[in-house]
Amino acid sequence: MVEDSIDELLRWIVSVDRRVILMDYLKEHSIAKASDIAHQTNRSTQNISRALKEYEDRGIIECLTPEKTTWKRYVLTAYGKALIEKWKENNSDPF
Repeated sequence: MVEDSIDELLRWIVSVDRRVILMDYLKEHSIAKASDIAHQTNRSTQNISRALKEYEDRGIIECLTPEKTTWKRYVLTAYGKALIEKWKENNSDPF
């Protein structure tokens, strides 16, 4: 896991569209699944899966079903919840 400040993470998120899409999804949903997000946002499942992996590597989300290879479910960590609050404060446009 990479330990970044909230502001550094916000800059990292806005640098790639798939990360912004995932952040906006996580504002409204308590559980994230790649196929659901992809369907709702007209993105490929692979694109969203990559964003989920990036978020997991940064400690923003954690997998509830790590034993599965598909249909994984993710939730925000405490760090992720703090990030979401900062994202909301900045009206999804931190810069």
